[in-house]
Amino acid sequence: MPPSNTQSAPSERWRHKWGVIHRSRVALINTLLVYLLIAYGVLPLVWRGYAHYHPALDHSPTVCQTRNGHPGDPLNIAAIGREEDLVQALVKSDWLPADALSLKSSLKIAGASVLRRPYKEAPVSSLYLKGHKQDLAFEQPVGNNPSKRHHVRFWKSEKVDRSGNPLWIGAVTYDKRIGFSHATGQITHHIDSDVDAERDKLLGDLERSGSIEQIYWKAQFQTHPTGHNGGGDLWKTDQRLPIVLLRRSAGTH
Repeated sequence: MPPSNTQSAPSERWRHKWGVIHRSRVALINTLLVYLLIAYGVLPLVWRGYAHYHPALDHSPTVCQTRNGHPGDPLNIAAIGREEDLVQALVKSDWLPADALSLKSSLKIAGASVLRRPYKEAPVSSLYLKGHKQDLAFEQPVGNNPSKRHHVRFWKSEKVDRSGNPLWIGAVTYDKRIGFSHATGQITHHIDSDVDAERDKLLGDLERSGSIEQIYWKAQFQTHPTGHNGGGDLWKTDQRLPIVLLRRSAGTH
């Protein structure tokens, strides 16, 4: 005999009820997965790009120049923040401000190099970005001979970001010896070719001093992996530009 309607009705109702519960669970799980993907995957990436975007990076040069228009050193580091934030970050990281370039400081560094005497704040030569000399220059001496040192130049952008902060784009290199420029014949420092190692050293110093809020890497910033500066020195790079969001200086708002 076929089952009666009174026997099949409860079974159908339970199947329908459990079907609704199952579909609700699946919808809830899918909603949760989408939330986790957006909240912990997509939005942080979007925010990182937003936080580190700076209008000064649009069509930015990738190499500075000498006074005569010859190629200078590659630009390989950038920082977002106020001048006092950058200066304090470098000082806390054991980098020293370079003396202004003058006849007196030039003679002093020449004598210190020949006699192998320390000159911790030795001047750096002037390089230019869009016709503008570097705004800041810092260095770290190596031993007692100023012919060898870590040094960085920074140029301040005219444009500011949404928070009113300028971009400081820089060229950090290692001076390995003093020699003659291949372009002008003038006395100059010759740099080591591994500019990425100097970039990473400065980043490490800034991180250890607690001066960095975040770092964002811009891939393929440099158009070529190798090049030569005005002194004839070879440089090579992975073409990436780190953009550092500086921590606010203590005691300022």
